[in-house]
Amino acid sequence: MWQDKIKEIIYLLENSTVNEIDLTFWGGRRFRVVKSPPEVLSDDLDSDSTVRMETPISSDISEPPSESSPKLPKDGIEVFSPMPGTFYRSPGPEKDPFVKEGDQVAKGDTLCIIEAMKIMNEIEVESNGVIQSILVKDGAAVEYDQPLFILSSSS
Repeated sequence: MWQDKIKEIIYLLENSTVNEIDLTFWGGRRFRVVKSPPEVLSDDLDSDSTVRMETPISSDISEPPSESSPKLPKDGIEVFSPMPGTFYRSPGPEKDPFVKEGDQVAKGDTLCIIEAMKIMNEIEVESNGVIQSILVKDGAAVEYDQPLFILSSSS
């Protein structure tokens, strides 16, 4: 059970500006999770466990765009993912998608849902426009700051 909690803490630490978290679980088990450890000035090591974070290498790396893929227009506005998670185009499996290519959207409209740590986060558009392109497949994993949509400014 505590291993799952450590994984969650590491995930939170990776996606925050916090450098270190010190935890003591019920039963006296103590862990210190550090992004970039400080330099050790002495050879004294305590008996507590220290978990050092390493940058994970994803096996789900997307391929670079090929020459046959469409070029992005210069007037398009990219909408980026505010968090890592799973991208969903609709509120449920049998529901219609929030938006389709060519749809007119207004500031505050829901574009998609990103599920992160079993929490469904609605992603809203920040400006009026037209959905020019949807860059991610439904159910795909997305990273922080990954482009999700291309918007054209509405005329």
